[in-house]
Amino acid sequence: MSKDIQITYDCADPAALAAFWAEALDYELQPPPGGFETWEAALAALGVPESEWNSRSAIVPADDDGPRLFFQRVPEGKAAKNRVHLDVRVAPGLAGDERMAALETEAERLGALGATRAYRIDPSPPMEAGFITMHDPEGNEFCLD
Repeated sequence: MSKDIQITYDCADPAALAAFWAEALDYELQPPPGGFETWEAALAALGVPESEWNSRSAIVPADDDGPRLFFQRVPEGKAAKNRVHLDVRVAPGLAGDERMAALETEAERLGALGATRAYRIDPSPPMEAGFITMHDPEGNEFCLD
């Protein structure tokens, strides 16, 4: 039996965090149900109170290659380091200065979208290829690898 994987984020603002990750990963907002032009139209027709319209959001890969990411509003804020995080693999196959330059370019792009840089680990062969740890707009850790 085949299984799909979904990664779920607890967050304060599902729409904003979904928009960040859609741009970061070249994903797109999951389309509304058939027969509806927008999510707002679908939610209104389904009788969902407007105060709940931003209680969840989802993004999907534009090319159908990757997991669905689901964002759900929770009342509490992030309190500790993530036990699981995403590695955004922007430099596979690259090494040394070329790899780190590609990671720095992506760190700048994501910084302009609202991410913040935590720290950089430079290459230290043979065990470490180098990476940059970042935080998304709500403080969730992720690595540029």
